[in-house]
Amino acid sequence: MLLGLSLVVGMAQATNITLNQPLKEVVVEDKGELILHGNSMDYKKWDSKNLVGKVRILQHMAGRKSVKAENQPLMDKIVAAHFDAHKYQTTNIINIDDAIMGTGLFVKGETKKAKREHPDSQVVMDNDGVVQKAWDLKKQESLIVVLDKMGKVRFVHEGKLSDAQMQQVLDLAKKLQQE
Repeated sequence: MLLGLSLVVGMAQATNITLNQPLKEVVVEDKGELILHGNSMDYKKWDSKNLVGKVRILQHMAGRKSVKAENQPLMDKIVAAHFDAHKYQTTNIINIDDAIMGTGLFVKGETKKAKREHPDSQVVMDNDGVVQKAWDLKKQESLIVVLDKMGKVRFVHEGKLSDAQMQQVLDLAKKLQQE
């Protein structure tokens, strides 16, 4: 039992993300946020301090197909929920630095494709892994965070979500949009 408790505590301390606090500020300058302009895309510097004003489900993930698949069911449920774009935005941060050697161009292409399919989502390409380092995240893993309108963390989990956790994330996002 003591071993189990120490594992839970260790997982809870695996990041420096704290409930009811804003995320540690981080700026992505190499690539950054994808901005869609008709058929073309540009990049702009992305700053986490701008994660205010809307409820967000933020996903940070290693640039690996297996990691993307971990929480794809949640992303599908978010699309199906048709959240109000005036009150809600999904933010996806892809850590290109944590891609399998030689797959970076493929990951970038898939990321651009996803931005075209979901233009209301915020998509950030992090070439240098600065977010992963700033938030002390595990490599080869994903992170799900729910932020309220003030940018404060209301839910955080590294790794694959259970069905109950997915429902918790969706319910929380709906509730926060009504506040």
